Amino acid sequence: MEELPIELDAASGVPLHRQLYDGLRAAIVEGRVTPGTRLPSTRSLAEALGISRSTITSTFAQLHSEGYLQATTGSGTFVSNDLPDEPAAEQLPGRPRADGVSIRLSTYGASLADAGPLEPARVPGTIDFRDGRPAFDAFPFAEWRRCVSEAARSEGAWLDYLPDPAGHPPLREAIAAYVGRARGILCSPDDIVIVSGSQQAIDIVARVLIEPGDVVALEEPGYLGAQRTFAANGADLRAIPVDRDGMRVELLATAGAGARLVYVTPSHQFPLGAVLSSERRRQLLRWAEDAGAVIVEDDYDSAYRYEGRPIPALFGLDRSERVVYVGTFSKTMFPALRIGYVVVPPALREVVLAAKAFSDRQSPILEQRALFAFMASGGFERHLRRMRILYRARRAALLGALRRHIGDDVEVIGDQAGMHLVVRLPVADSRAFAARALRAGVVLMSTEAHHLHDSVPGEFILGFAELDEATMDDGIARIGRLIRTAAPEETP
Repeated sequence: MEELPIELDAASGVPLHRQLYDGLRAAIVEGRVTPGTRLPSTRSLAEALGISRSTITSTFAQLHSEGYLQATTGSGTFVSNDLPDEPAAEQLPGRPRADGVSIRLSTYGASLADAGPLEPARVPGTIDFRDGRPAFDAFPFAEWRRCVSEAARSEGAWLDYLPDPAGHPPLREAIAAYVGRARGILCSPDDIVIVSGSQQAIDIVARVLIEPGDVVALEEPGYLGAQRTFAANGADLRAIPVDRDGMRVELLATAGAGARLVYVTPSHQFPLGAVLSSERRRQLLRWAEDAGAVIVEDDYDSAYRYEGRPIPALFGLDRSERVVYVGTFSKTMFPALRIGYVVVPPALREVVLAAKAFSDRQSPILEQRALFAFMASGGFERHLRRMRILYRARRAALLGALRRHIGDDVEVIGDQAGMHLVVRLPVADSRAFAARALRAGVVLMSTEAHHLHDSVPGEFILGFAELDEATMDDGIARIGRLIRTAAPEETP
């Protein structure tokens, strides 16, 4: 649906959110917008009506809570098929239906009502090129089972709360030693807070630093989870373009003017894969010091680098103590482990620790103890070495398949590190092509959702870590056939 039959009058005395609510509700009740109709996205509707996206999301949230709208995972927001103004076919005995009841959402809640999932459900029987999952077929199950058993044998030691919500002290010591060796980060275990993955780390930082209306600068395109987290906390998001050398730091003075925080993925930009150059790293650190801002460095998959020498983390180069370093074991171990960590500068140590404690008290102890045993035995770094070799081979296999089956019609970027690369295909409509690919048994993820502004048609993320060579070759062959059989209107 391209338009809604709604007109707003900024000169009237009625607030815009009330006009939008009344207009959309009336259109639904009067049948001008019929049940099952898919509504425009909050972004496109905000642009069409000339109002803020937060006004749209809060209105959608209100109508959703009243039963006029319903959200379908991965598909969008629709007009409910069972409208509240129609008599219900059945009612619970002894409990009359409450007609028109609504529950007021907070600004945070309203911002999430139309957000949708961070990742749609996996489709069985398909070749799924979405990024993020490691090679489960190569995980050292026997060694991990021994570590879990060892941790569980310490009866009683993992049943109660830890005295310190920062996490299991031996694990924090092991992490401090590892990031010192691998990432050039000199820190003590006291600088580390264990969290339930990088998403919680970003959420905690947002909560302790961001007030509604504060400017937050992010990479464009960038990680959707960070965009949604900062937006949910009321931030004014400013998109800073990315090129082959990473974020264009020189634009922070203009596009990011007044930013209180900048979020970056400098070691392997997500999703485009650029590595932030040494000069831009120094420039970013100078900008943060001059602006009095904080840098959140998300180092989600720096363990995997295939070309050139590793570049030290921003945190290790920082002399003004303005970098918050976020690490995770979701990529190096497995996603369900739900263990990540934050290395915080002294000025933020106590407040981040308190926010973690009030968020979920602490991360699970048994898993922390098992992970420490795995790291202490040398198993973790042995596993990383094996995965680097495996992922390098799978990356090469994917690049070979792209050359064989698509050839000069594909542009590859961001393949120097990590667990995914990005391709640009001769496709005019990314969503339509992804739908065709799904019908052919291949799951593709466009970069479209990761753009705050205009996306690039035909730009897709291809994860290669969890797929074997034969499967990737089959999947790329199917994509190549789809490109060759595309209708004229589907090509640029």
